[in-house]
Amino acid sequence: MSLRTRLTLVVATAVAAAVVLASALVYYLIRNELLNQVNRSLRTQAAQIASSPSRGLATQVPGHPKQYILHFRGLPFSNPFQFVDAAGATYRPEQGFGDVWALLPGINQAREVASGKRKDFFFESHYHGEHVRLLVARLDPGNGAIEVVASLKDLDHELSKIKLWLIIVALGGIGVASVAGFLVARAALAPVRDLSETAERVRSTRDLSQRIRVAGTDELSRLAATFNGMLESLDEAARQQRRLVQDASHELRTPLTSLRTNIELLATRDKDLPPDEREHLLRDVVEQLGEMTVLIGELTELARGEEQRHAPEEVRLDLVTQDAIRRATRNHPEVPIVAELDPTTVVGVRASLERAIGNLLDNAAKWSPTGTEVDVRLTDGELTVRDHGPGIADADLPHVFERFYRATSARGMSGSGLGLAIVRQVAEAHGGTVTAEAAPGGGTLMRLRVAEANGSGNP
Repeated sequence: MSLRTRLTLVVATAVAAAVVLASALVYYLIRNELLNQVNRSLRTQAAQIASSPSRGLATQVPGHPKQYILHFRGLPFSNPFQFVDAAGATYRPEQGFGDVWALLPGINQAREVASGKRKDFFFESHYHGEHVRLLVARLDPGNGAIEVVASLKDLDHELSKIKLWLIIVALGGIGVASVAGFLVARAALAPVRDLSETAERVRSTRDLSQRIRVAGTDELSRLAATFNGMLESLDEAARQQRRLVQDASHELRTPLTSLRTNIELLATRDKDLPPDEREHLLRDVVEQLGEMTVLIGELTELARGEEQRHAPEEVRLDLVTQDAIRRATRNHPEVPIVAELDPTTVVGVRASLERAIGNLLDNAAKWSPTGTEVDVRLTDGELTVRDHGPGIADADLPHVFERFYRATSARGMSGSGLGLAIVRQVAEAHGGTVTAEAAPGGGTLMRLRVAEANGSGNP
């Protein structure tokens, strides 16, 4: 069963329940009001009978010692009634032409009312095959009780017509509610339908540029907007992946070609090569393999994207920086590193942060002339790395954190062009930023800021 059908059924069921309850309540109120009118009429009639002139003589019915016939003078009442005393004897009025009303139901209850054991009450029964309502009321103490009957034929007829109209109205309301529920469900589920169709198109065409039209601010519209955001993120990730593959294939082509040429030369002319040329080729092969290893490792880091193999935790950024400085000093002993580090705690992945800081230090050491210092500062949650090298040209500054980008002055130097791209990726994964700018007096100043810094303090 589709969601639209379920919503339509839910709406129709809810409206049906409301209409049925409302109809039942209306029917009950109308019936109660009509019965109250009958009750008032019965009480009025009972009071008039009780206060009427002399009831006349009472004649016992032959063969029935507790049944008596009353001979009223000028009886003005057409509805049947009877008197019941505390002993259970009944007194019925005589009608014209010698006819006598048959006994009314409820004699035993009337006897209890006559004896004071029970209060006045109304009840419904059948009398001569007709639906009737009766009142049993006590007369003055010692005078017994009176039963008065009123036909409910007309009332039942009116209630039948009212019931029929209420059923028609209820069925019409349910029908209208079903149609309205279908239309409302169709309109309300339009974003879900668009979402399903878009997801199906994306699945079949693999085109992540598909989007859902969003109108409104309700929950379904927010769902569509979220789905659009997810598609946008997936599209951007796919574009980055394609760009990474294209850039990697381009960057790997040259070293692989050179490596293959050198290996083929060694394989075919190994015995004919002079020892110095052979040693030079072997050294080139080793260096090219080392560069390939670094390049593949950095490609692997980039290919992970923002995946974090470890859960973020509180990390002392100053201690991480010290570890990165020790590693950079081992790799570049010719370039001293001067550091001023304030105790700083952030939330992140320690290994990723150390890799990013290490890349900044390696980049600064690579550009620093031998003997010049690299200045490292960590204060107010911001890490700065400044070298005293030739600096980066203004035209290259906006591109230094792009993958495989190499400034004109750096194309003769070793490196993959991925180190600073990894720094930016780590910074963004931690909700931070990294920037490069020309340092006062020459050189380059890199600024790394990691979000969610918890402040500083001594360990």
